[in-house]
Amino acid sequence: MTTKNNQITDQEKAIEQTTTVVEPQKTKEQIKQEKKAELKLKYDEIIADLKNPVKKAVRRRKTGEKLVAILRGFIFFGLSFIIVFPIFQEISLAFRDPLDLNNKLVNWIPENFSLFNVKISIILLNYWKALWNNVKVSTISTVCQLFATSLAGYALSRLKFKGSNIIFWLLMLTLIVPPQAVSLSRTFYLGSFDIFAFGNHPGLFEKLLGHTLKLKGTGKTIVFYITSLTGQGIRAALFIFLFRQFFRGIPVELEESAQIDGAGVVRTFISVMLPNARGVITTVALFAFVWQWNDVYYTSMYEVSGDTYPMLTAKLVTMSERVAALILQPQYVNIVKTIGEGITKNALFTETLLNTAALLIMTPLLIAYLFVQRLFIEGVERSGIVG
Repeated sequence: MTTKNNQITDQEKAIEQTTTVVEPQKTKEQIKQEKKAELKLKYDEIIADLKNPVKKAVRRRKTGEKLVAILRGFIFFGLSFIIVFPIFQEISLAFRDPLDLNNKLVNWIPENFSLFNVKISIILLNYWKALWNNVKVSTISTVCQLFATSLAGYALSRLKFKGSNIIFWLLMLTLIVPPQAVSLSRTFYLGSFDIFAFGNHPGLFEKLLGHTLKLKGTGKTIVFYITSLTGQGIRAALFIFLFRQFFRGIPVELEESAQIDGAGVVRTFISVMLPNARGVITTVALFAFVWQWNDVYYTSMYEVSGDTYPMLTAKLVTMSERVAALILQPQYVNIVKTIGEGITKNALFTETLLNTAALLIMTPLLIAYLFVQRLFIEGVERSGIVG
């Protein structure tokens, strides 16, 4: 049996060898021609893709998107650098040892870290007392601004009366007119404040109290609250404009349904309009708080800040004078001995303290912004200014 099987397998191998066709080997020229044909086919496909109008439009759109993304990245990087660079510089100066001020090798990273500049700035600013005063004044002024500007914006958007457009454009004019143009009249009026006074006729307070109200002076922060409640606060016209434009975008049907239910103007404003205006309220509140916090002009004009009632920004303005007087005050004798009298007379030392003080003033706002960042962004998105 084994011999028969071996004979069968030998026969099958012989049949396979006779049936297989031996392919002739390709020459180098043939291989070269085939490669040329493949390359030409790919080239034709690429040319066809390039000439295809649909694919051409897609490529053009993608290229445009990439260029726009690159340009946007450069712009954002530039703006971020402009905003962040001064902050980094202030941080670097704040923690730099005064003895390193003239060291040209020290640029960004201090060679010797020190809290000396921070301690001196806190003393010169009367920081903790001034910080509390700033928080109090800014918070109350912001609440007064929200109350007055929201009412004015609602009245100008919904309560149509004769002269409403004229009043609105006069308000817009106050955005163009610089505050210095009205500072004299405002200072004179608030320096001797009275109601219903005309010419030589005494006003209400003079009749009741025997004298007018002196709203200017150290610690008299009521001047900020009165101007905010009467729609004359810092950037109040802008806030009225924001509220007016937002209320104009709310459907009238909401008010009509509230009026059908028996709601009056005040009830409609409180129950219908304000709950829908949370976005613009957040935006206005943040802007009003920051602008009041950083205010220097009105604080100086009303003479609110003083030794007994310090305000941060007003203290910063006059800080260079107090730095120059460091060596003349006995409580700073130890400080002068520590760094040397020559350093205190150095202009770089004064600039370093001013930078440190500015950083101290700005730090509470930066910390607060970390917590309200989401609300602020949502407020800006929802406040949608419409025509």
